[in-house]
Amino acid sequence: MVVRNMRPNQAKKVVVGMSGGVDSSVAAALLKKEGYDVSGVFMKNWADPKYPCPWKEDRRDAMRVAAVLDIQFETWDFTKEYRASVVDYMVREYAAGRTPNPDVMCNREIKFGLFLEWALERGADYVATGHYVKKIKNEKLKSKNYRLAIAKDLNKDQSYFLWTLTQEQLAHSLFPIGDYTKPEVRKLARKFGLPTADKPDSQGICFIGEIDLGAFLRDELGTKLGKVLTTAGKIVGEHEGVQFYTIGQRHGLGFGGGIPFYVVEKDAKTNMLVVAEGPNDNALFSKELTVESINWISGETPTFPLRCEARIRYKQPLQACSVERIADSIGITFGEEQRAVTPGQSVVFYKKGVMLGGGIIQ
Repeated sequence: MVVRNMRPNQAKKVVVGMSGGVDSSVAAALLKKEGYDVSGVFMKNWADPKYPCPWKEDRRDAMRVAAVLDIQFETWDFTKEYRASVVDYMVREYAAGRTPNPDVMCNREIKFGLFLEWALERGADYVATGHYVKKIKNEKLKSKNYRLAIAKDLNKDQSYFLWTLTQEQLAHSLFPIGDYTKPEVRKLARKFGLPTADKPDSQGICFIGEIDLGAFLRDELGTKLGKVLTTAGKIVGEHEGVQFYTIGQRHGLGFGGGIPFYVVEKDAKTNMLVVAEGPNDNALFSKELTVESINWISGETPTFPLRCEARIRYKQPLQACSVERIADSIGITFGEEQRAVTPGQSVVFYKKGVMLGGGIIQ
């Protein structure tokens, strides 16, 4: 990654990743108001006609916002890299029986990887996005490193998806809307006269488009019939492939009746799916898990045992836990039982409202 010297006597150059939504639109408007030299970029990440994505409409909205703000606008094509580093990763993880988090990988590889690198190479000091998170500088530490704190809008906070960021990436990243709630952002958009002020939030993974994830994976991986067993070993049905199910899933199983079943285990090698009978089966709950691919935002490994809080899924209330090093891995023990601990998903650590880092559940 190219790191450029700051220019203290000139306006800092910021490239804003403009998705065509209200959040990134307001991020650009706020930065321009603060005196930054702002330009906008639409990241074209997916354009496969087989799986339609409304990228043309989103780019049009981003261009309209750039015109209102009178800022330079470009489109950067990352479709090849997005397919390789995000979509192919997602498919591989599902094929291996895990449940990946493509949003985390997109942030690491595209938004704060390739996008940041391209921006710096083209003369930018920073990139900015419409993420709901706060970037703060820790003046108490000798290294004066950067930290990420939970956003003002707790319902929109996106720190969970940003645990892979490094100090170098944070040094060149801005998050202008972290101190605002979603209603406040929409109010600002109207104040700035932005055409995206009332645009609905996008849902799901962009490239999936109008089909569901199960249909996409069936096209990519094919089907393979297997047996469904209860935790007691009773055969209760058949499935089309363990890759189409996730731990804790109840709806859309395609088998059963009467008492609800919940997925508690899947084995990609044997194509076996194990389900719990009812929501209170002990097999659905666990206090312990192990983590791989861990990243600490500060760049420094903390002292263990670490007493903190964590969440194992987006928007889950923070849970008290203890983090310890166990041989070559990191082990986590929660104070209370956690439901549906899912291999492949992220566990993210917090302390006093600051996001410490995270890792992948094994």
